[in-house]
Formats: sequence, structure tokens, C-alpha cells
Amino acid sequence: MGDRAATGLLGARSLVGECVISLLVHEGRDVIAFSRSPAQRKTEARVSWLQLDEHSGAWQGHAVTSKVSDWLCVAPIWVLPQYFSMLEAYGARRVVALSSTSRFTKDDSSDPEEQAIALRLADAEARVQAWAASHGVEWIILRPTLIYGLGRDKNIAEIARFGRRFGFFPLFGKAKGLRQPLHAQDVAGACIAALGSPAAANRAYNLSGAETLAYRDMVARIFSALGRPVRLLPVPLFAFRFAVAILRLVPRYRNWSSAMAERMNRDLVFDHGEATRDFGFEPRPFFLSAEDVSA
Repeated sequence: MGDRAATGLLGARSLVGECVISLLVHEGRDVIAFSRSPAQRKTEARVSWLQLDEHSGAWQGHAVTSKVSDWLCVAPIWVLPQYFSMLEAYGARRVVALSSTSRFTKDDSSDPEEQAIALRLADAEARVQAWAASHGVEWIILRPTLIYGLGRDKNIAEIARFGRRFGFFPLFGKAKGLRQPLHAQDVAGACIAALGSPAAANRAYNLSGAETLAYRDMVARIFSALGRPVRLLPVPLFAFRFAVAILRLVPRYRNWSSAMAERMNRDLVFDHGEATRDFGFEPRPFFLSAEDVSA
């Protein structure tokens, strides 16, 4: 480790987590990365890996040899409360936690599982704020929209995978609901910028991509990136529900629901102006590289 204070990172092996590590290391900063299975991860200079419980993810009470003031949690925000005691042991003074705009877009979903996710996000945000306030820790909550990138996300990459396999993509209705896809590297950059911004203390921000486009145009862009003809198949909702029920038997599509189809015609748009003002957030337009659709 160098002379500069290290940054603690929870969710280090996630898509955003690996982008965070690359950016911090590129800036010459040290990282203490927490993972359930560090043995499977390659070792970079400036990165120290500490193992969490392989099954529960719980902190194993390892010895704390130095204070770590700054923390990033890019794991689901609802896991953060189980690490409050660990952050206290490390002397955390500032925490940036990644939530999601799903807390707003899924709270009235027709799918009870999605409603539960929205409630879980809202509850976790409240718990993080209450804990931080009671321990003199500055908190920042970031709520990204649809994250994509590097072929590892469950949004764009999943559509690409479906299109590559079946040669078409089903749409419900006109599918003109607006989307603002946000690249994982931009989310990682926002986390780091917010961590260093005094103006961001004790605030929550929505993060959206620079480009707003209709759902059907987003899917068409994915097919173009794949080098495939754009084949969008309109299907009625009952047919979509039947198809999803079948697809959910396949582990990869277990999280799909008919509520996804209903949202295709709903605008999910958020303003990121406050993030730009307070920590210079400037996301990229929706451009897909070969790597983004490579999975």
C-alpha cells in the first residue's frame, strides 16, 4: 500500500466493483477489496483482497490493522447493514452506497417480487441514513437507472444474448417507453467522484445516461451492435406472459416477469443534473462496443 489513504470497497467482484478498482488503481490509489471468493480473483498492485464468508457474505471479524475512512458499497444496498460493525471497526467517516431508481419504478409493479425489491431498496436507504447519522458518518446514496456494460449486466447483455440466440426480440405494444441506459464505467466514476465531493455529503442522487431513447430503439441499437438484422416481434401481453412462464424454467431467465413487458411502454426517466452540479457527473451517450454485447 502507498502513502495515500486506502478506499474500502464492498461488492468488489461485481460489474461496477471491477470498474471501480480499475479507476482507483489508474489514479494510483490503494483499494481494500472485500469478496466472498478472493482466491478466484487475479491480484493487482495496490489492491488488497479480504475474504468475507463464502456463503453468507458476513464479515469474519479479521484484525483491523489500519483505519479506512472512505468506503464504497457497490453491492446491493440492502447488504450494507450487515457490515455496519465492520465499518465502525475500520473508523469509516464517509460511505457511498449504490441503490437504484427501481425503488421508484417498481413500487407499483404488477409483480409482487418487484414490489418487494422496491421496498427493500427504500428500507435499506433509510437504514443506511439512520446508521450514518447516529455514528457521525457522511453518507451518499446513488441511484442509477438501467446499468449496462462489458457484457456482464442483466439488462442490455441479456437482450443481446436473447437476440443472438433466437434472432428476434419480443415487444409488447409499441414499446415506446423511454430509457436512459447508463454504462457501468460511468457509475463507477460517479461513485469515486461523489466520495471526494464535500457538496455531496448526506444527499441522494439519481444517475441516468446521457441519451434518452425509446425501448424499441434501444433494442434495435443492440441488434445493430450485434451485426444482426433488427427483428422486433410485437406480441400481445397474454402471449408474453405465457412465454415468460416457460422461459422462467431456465435459470438464466428466472428473473424475467410479465411486468417487464408492461414497463416497455412506460417512461423511466430521471434527471441527473444535481449529480453533475455536485460532483461533475457527465455520462456517455448510449454507445455499445463489441465487448458490451459479447456475452
